[in-house]
Amino acid sequence: MNGWPVELRSQDVGLRPLRRGDRTAWGRLRDANARWLAPWEATPPAGSLPPPSFSAMVRELRQQARLGQALPFVVEHRGRMVGQLTVAGVAWGSLRSGTVGYWVDQRVAGRGITPTAVAMVTDHCFRSVGLHRVEVNIRPENAASLRVVEKLGFRDEGLRHGYLHIDGAWRDHRTFALTAEEVPGGLLARWLAAGGGAP
Repeated sequence: MNGWPVELRSQDVGLRPLRRGDRTAWGRLRDANARWLAPWEATPPAGSLPPPSFSAMVRELRQQARLGQALPFVVEHRGRMVGQLTVAGVAWGSLRSGTVGYWVDQRVAGRGITPTAVAMVTDHCFRSVGLHRVEVNIRPENAASLRVVEKLGFRDEGLRHGYLHIDGAWRDHRTFALTAEEVPGGLLARWLAAGGGAP
């Protein structure tokens, strides 16, 4: 895939590929944020296999990246891991679209880190990877994530009923999207010009 692997950076926020060596730091971060993330985390429906181990997850994401189907990143703030961002479900042909999903450490939420990361990866998808459309799907109750797409000016495309299995049940999501034509000067530049960014 064009534009992968890659490291992206703006001010104190960085994105780099997820690695097997991240296991300990990732595990600690997930343990510390288990309650914070539980209402928004995808869960396997009854009868499904249990979630994969960290090593299996990294292996699967790396394979998807090699096939041009995903871009799995670690989110860093001042060089420290604070979350994860993945562009998944990358489709080519006449669609050229991908879906951005992310989570961040509760201790750094609200500091502009996530909007900066999403803006960076959106620009990268449009300019280097060659996608035309990027979407983000968010539970209507997830006020923090709704603020991210609102700050960045993603267009609300409406409600998807029973879209994803989250926290033990099929949950509705609102879909937000941007196309390359909507941000000709770049989403990150627009976000920073509006006073965004992470301290």
